[in-house]
Amino acid sequence: MKNTLYYGDNLKILREYLQPESIDLIYLDPPFNSNRNYSVLFKDESGQDSQAQVTAFEDTWHWYQNAEITYHELVTTAKPEVATMIGALREVIGANQMMAYLVMMTARLIELHRVLKSTGSLYLHCDPTASHYLKIVLDTVFGNENFTNEISWKRTTTRNDYLQGAKNWPRIHDIIFYYAKDYQQIKVFQQPFSQYSEEYLKKSYRYIDEQGRRYRLDKLTAPGSGSRGHPQYEFMGVTRYWTYNQEKMNQLLQEGRIIQTKPGNVPCYKRYLDEMPGSSIGDMWTDIPPLQGSAHERLGYPTQKPVALLERILQASSNEGDLILDPFCGCGTTIHAAEKLKRRWIGIDVTHLAIALQKYRLKDAFALKDKQDYDVIGEPEDLSSARQLALEDRYQFQWWALSLIQAQPLGGDSGSKKGKKGSDKGIDGIITFLDDPKSKPKKLIVQVKSGKVKSGDIRDLVGTLEREHAAIGVFITLEDATKDMKTEAASAGFYHSPNWNKDFPKIQILTIEELLAGAIVQMPPTARTYKKAQKETKQDGTQTTLL
Repeated sequence: MKNTLYYGDNLKILREYLQPESIDLIYLDPPFNSNRNYSVLFKDESGQDSQAQVTAFEDTWHWYQNAEITYHELVTTAKPEVATMIGALREVIGANQMMAYLVMMTARLIELHRVLKSTGSLYLHCDPTASHYLKIVLDTVFGNENFTNEISWKRTTTRNDYLQGAKNWPRIHDIIFYYAKDYQQIKVFQQPFSQYSEEYLKKSYRYIDEQGRRYRLDKLTAPGSGSRGHPQYEFMGVTRYWTYNQEKMNQLLQEGRIIQTKPGNVPCYKRYLDEMPGSSIGDMWTDIPPLQGSAHERLGYPTQKPVALLERILQASSNEGDLILDPFCGCGTTIHAAEKLKRRWIGIDVTHLAIALQKYRLKDAFALKDKQDYDVIGEPEDLSSARQLALEDRYQFQWWALSLIQAQPLGGDSGSKKGKKGSDKGIDGIITFLDDPKSKPKKLIVQVKSGKVKSGDIRDLVGTLEREHAAIGVFITLEDATKDMKTEAASAGFYHSPNWNKDFPKIQILTIEELLAGAIVQMPPTARTYKKAQKETKQDGTQTTLL
């Protein structure tokens, strides 16, 4: 199966595209956004003012008709234990955004359980606001006997809220639930280790032998009852219950692995530091820092997780060649880690903005080209499907159109399905470029139109260009440009690049049909949109190169 990005509702995609027991490892980080006020999640949505609240899950998690339909489907068609569980939760919680979240997550977790191999694992990333409810759902869908770990990841440091009148312990961790499809059949778990601290080494590995090898002394005695099978005998003048039988103890003694500090003392085992992999990592992860604003890998996506976090999960619970699924893949950290670690992958997201960002990331980090090195399902591929997208959701159309020229959208939130009306001031997207080392970066502004267009639209773009002191304006249109529009664009003249000593049309009109056929914006080649992902280094030490 080819690596694939899917645009669309992951519930529909899971049902229509993914086969039962086809996935080795699932990681999901569904929207939960801990920086918002969660009190709104428990407001009854029958009230007139509830929809005016700032909502934590945007339009994805509301008790609208879709949530009611999904709830009815679960109660009437899901396994009896799932129907009972979701009914009980609604009785306790009520019909609100939190319940909508749990209903929609339950439906998706049922499908994720279906597509997961019997030998596979699932990691669900959430926060303490909903983790207790999600564990009930996971126990019901996967079976509580298949619960494996509740991992706590320290995602931030404490802040001093003394002056603001703190009322709670600072919230600094996320929860990651680790479940097996079948605990008895787990195929892969490779225990990760961390380096010993200097303090620990000085305290524990304080002996050095004649070869210069550092070691510690570990006990060889066992619990003082023979009921657990530990043998009792005399060894080096000491009678105890021992970890090993007498034959094994004699072998270790001959190998120089047993030492008796003085006659009559209990013999000890020489454990060499160079034979130890390190300190085993438990379910409290404090060694992977969150992404700060200045982090090299940070791409500007609000919920971006560190690659190291996903690398730890993938390395522990999958092998090279295994198939990894992220049904809420956002800016693509799971996909990035999977590609880096030579796993196969599937990513799903409900916004074209996220899919576009992932394509840029795969290109910058690994020199991968969409529709060549991996498939993209759900994006418009011709004019008719572009028209259909524009009819269904003009914001999604706008973000998809901007991705065709790698322009950064304005007036929208990368974690949301909807744009922000009235906030763009006539600008839908922007590209910045450096044209003179001694001057500030210059702007290329973009407008996208999915309806009827006219020459006045070009005059408006010229006015916006002047107001914003931008160098170039690009007008992307679904409909064909009129003759008058082309005349207005031509009359705007040229932007002269002092660095490249070249003229570029100041106003450029590009139709969706032309862009799908390979048309590009004429601009200086030093343009930048999103922050680029760093190139990944291959095992042979070379970096990826885009040909």
